[in-house]
Amino acid sequence: MNWHNPLIAQRADPQISLVDGRYWFTASVPSYDAIEVRSADSIAGLATATPKVIWTKHESGPASFHVWAPELHRIDGRWYVYFAASERDDIWKLRMYVLECEGDDPLQDSWVERGQIATPEEGFSLDATPFEHRGRRFLCWAQKSPPTESNLYLAEMANPWTLKTEPVIITRPELAWERIGFCVNEGPAVLKRNGRVFIAYSAAATDANYCMGLLWADENADLLAGHSWHKSPTPVFTTDESVSQFGPGHNSFTTTPDGQTDLLVYHARNYRDIVGDPLNDPNRHTRVQAFGWRDDGFPDFGTPVADGPYSLGD
Repeated sequence: MNWHNPLIAQRADPQISLVDGRYWFTASVPSYDAIEVRSADSIAGLATATPKVIWTKHESGPASFHVWAPELHRIDGRWYVYFAASERDDIWKLRMYVLECEGDDPLQDSWVERGQIATPEEGFSLDATPFEHRGRRFLCWAQKSPPTESNLYLAEMANPWTLKTEPVIITRPELAWERIGFCVNEGPAVLKRNGRVFIAYSAAATDANYCMGLLWADENADLLAGHSWHKSPTPVFTTDESVSQFGPGHNSFTTTPDGQTDLLVYHARNYRDIVGDPLNDPNRHTRVQAFGWRDDGFPDFGTPVADGPYSLGD
């Protein structure tokens, strides 16, 4: 397999999934006003696949501004998109929403709004990602509580847009590298392997300080018990100035078509200095690279690769 990094320009918060032999891609668009989806039979093919806008922001009220970080998931034979959006008249009133496809083809069939994911502590929330474990479906997301920091929460789901249990906090931004610029834990992505449930997440401000951390719990543990989760004391994927890759993060996971090689999908910039608010700089590009596993069963993400051709070999 071969592709070119960056794979897709100006697409932050990227998610690539492999479903029934096809790759599906979605991410934040620079205008933060719509959700687009594209598909291809290879990673490289996503770069030239035609994106289809499946939903656009409302003119006013909820979901009318800051449309962020969509994720496309296949759940019980149906397609869903999870995303965050705020309001034109209150641009930081960010909440989580769900769309459902009415048919089997996300690119052709219509989508309906299933509404907001209600959380007990109504507040700034984003980056919802669902996953299944031991026959139960969970949702992990980021939420500000107290208002000065963004924590990761976990709850069981009653259906794809409704929580079943009280949310629990599984990590707070307590370490120095998680508190640069802003106190942030966000962008969770789930990986199950070697008897553990791993959750990669992103931390710090969205500039060159942005980086990935790692949580893990034993696969037999109660995932809804905060003490079941452990955190790496150091970041696991960070800026590498030697290859001009800055602020890597907000990742997702996929594999090669044969499932034999794990792939890390993330965004990064190829320069450090940003003029103005980093959120208004559109050049967080989607990148993909392989990663391996250490002898102790933990993922080894390595370091960001330089821009240019990327090959997994034959």
